[in-house]
Amino acid sequence: QVQLVESGGGLVQAGGSLRLSCAASGRTFSSYGMGWFRQAPGKEREFVGSITSSGGMTYYTDSVKGRFTISRDNAKNTVYLQMNSLKPEDTAVYYCAARYTGYYSRSYYGRPLDYAYWGQGTQVTVSS
Repeated sequence: QVQLVESGGGLVQAGGSLRLSCAASGRTFSSYGMGWFRQAPGKEREFVGSITSSGGMTYYTDSVKGRFTISRDNAKNTVYLQMNSLKPEDTAVYYCAARYTGYYSRSYYGRPLDYAYWGQGTQVTVSS
């Protein structure tokens, strides 16, 4: 069982930056691939990016490439989403999610159903 708690959301002007954190419980965090998703009002939950369990590989959806960066600190059981050059269309509730993969996985998981564990979400609002 993994419990996830996101933090760091808020209101920011277009062009600004935010860093989201996702703290995980448990002693085997380094065996979990982590994903970030977002959901805007009236829209489906969409993949933002993911990072493999070792942190060796990251994947991003096209709309955030070059602006968002995912990293993780396995010693702190935490994954981060650094968001730069934010746009109003980035406004959404952001969720982190976890999937057990083992430490050496390099696989890409981009669908919500790929993940078994979810945080409660944190609101990000970008004003124009």
